[in-house]
Amino acid sequence: MSALASVGFHNRIADPAATRITLGALPGFYTHRQIMPTTNHIPAETVENTGTRALTAIELKRVSKLYGSFVALREISVSLPAGSSVVMLGENGAGKSTLLKVVAGLQSPSYGTVSIFGEAPRDQRGVVAYMSHSTMLYDELTGIENLTYFGSLHTEGVGRSMLREKAAEALVEVGLDPANTRRVGEYSQGMRQRASLARVLLSEPDLLLLDEPFSNLDVGSAHSMITRLLAYVAQPSRSGMARTLLLTTHQAELARPLAQSTLTLNAGRLVSLIETPR
Repeated sequence: MSALASVGFHNRIADPAATRITLGALPGFYTHRQIMPTTNHIPAETVENTGTRALTAIELKRVSKLYGSFVALREISVSLPAGSSVVMLGENGAGKSTLLKVVAGLQSPSYGTVSIFGEAPRDQRGVVAYMSHSTMLYDELTGIENLTYFGSLHTEGVGRSMLREKAAEALVEVGLDPANTRRVGEYSQGMRQRASLARVLLSEPDLLLLDEPFSNLDVGSAHSMITRLLAYVAQPSRSGMARTLLLTTHQAELARPLAQSTLTLNAGRLVSLIETPR
């Protein structure tokens, strides 16, 4: 018996029934057509509008992640084209955060392959931004000081005054005052969450990965964040590529405006990828 079988890993269906679905698309970019079997393997065929094949932003092929004998992800296969805006749902422990970390290149899969825009995740870090449960901000610095510092990590040949100006704009866009002299460690949880979003948007990524971005936010702040994200993904990146968004949340209704499609995990398995009704 293989190591996978010994931990109860084999869960594939030999001849699954399939349902055809069409995922919503941003006008002018693509249509995404998929045969979705009732198993954990979801191959995708991209059919685009202009006669050339749409660029794939995220492609996972039979990806599994094990922590000892615990299987966090089970043979997940999925392909998402550039320009996708996908909301990932699932109960606690379903594997959502692990999947994001694997896509971000922060963790390697135990089995299977991951490609981001056709390359290994670690080779695409310049175009990928990841927002985790942790804000990744320095508590002893102010908001503007944090963003000016992080901005310097992603740009070359840009003066400090320009970096500070861009940092101030990013803070204003998430509803924070760049002139606030309070240290981030003194921020409320909601303010820290918004500052963290400003941090990841500052690098203007092609692929944005957000893990529970609405946690600790009141309804008004959450709606403001959604408005900001809608504006962000509607604009092409600096390279002209359609921006791609993948986020996790337990607040499905709140995130609905962002969801062209909804991906659901259960116990590490990909159980559905469906177009979100508008």
